[in-house]
Amino acid sequence: MKTDFSTEREKHNYFSRMSDAQRLDAFATMLAWAESAVFLGGAGVSTESGIPDFRSKNGLYHRSEKRFSRYKPEYLLSYDCLRSEPEVFFDFYRRNLDARNVEPNAAHLRLAEWEASGRLTGVVTQNIDGLHQKAGSRNVQEIHGTIWKSHCVSCKAAYGVDFIFDSPDPVPRCPKCGKMVRPDVTLYGEFLPKEAHANALRMIQRADLLIIGGTSLEVGSAANLAHQYHGKYLVIVNKGKTHMEGMADLVFHDSIVKVLTAVSP
Repeated sequence: MKTDFSTEREKHNYFSRMSDAQRLDAFATMLAWAESAVFLGGAGVSTESGIPDFRSKNGLYHRSEKRFSRYKPEYLLSYDCLRSEPEVFFDFYRRNLDARNVEPNAAHLRLAEWEASGRLTGVVTQNIDGLHQKAGSRNVQEIHGTIWKSHCVSCKAAYGVDFIFDSPDPVPRCPKCGKMVRPDVTLYGEFLPKEAHANALRMIQRADLLIIGGTSLEVGSAANLAHQYHGKYLVIVNKGKTHMEGMADLVFHDSIVKVLTAVSP
């Protein structure tokens, strides 16, 4: 694979002329060459484990549950809903976001394998399901939080994933102070978790290869992070169109499991 280009246009033209097999080989070469490769992923990474995304035609926001039909989808996972109608929030949350029995797919496992071998620095994810950690990834920055942790809004006592999902009460209450226990998930209307976002930003700014997978980058948090990348190579893997494709060296409109498992650095 050629590595020296006089202009970005020359580089773009070089990669755009490649066959599918050559593009996979180029991806493998980039990964082998990189000193700091980072993966930035979204819902499309987990859909192949059976977890629905949010906005596609089969996504969470298009499910026809009569009990929630009078609400806008984004409201059901918002801080306003948690604060104003906690019974509605927790009903929707329990019915739709319980990923405790979901297993990681081959894409999660491949990313963990790359990290363990030193090929990948870490993962930045919009997902809250914890499947990257379940697969064995260690450096995972969850910029939208996680279902696997929860806390009391008053005394800040920490609880695990089962506390909310298995609570018999419509609104889970802290045994210590009686106040509401909420998940450590970033809801609409809330700021991103500071530490995870700062770590993610640092990783992406230091990377020389950024792999964007399973996301259209329509959510501002991920898009803003992606635009902070100024490294050598950019690879995008997503079934649909993704913002920043014009800036990418390699674009795969295909299954992320299919692509990642076909790459052997």
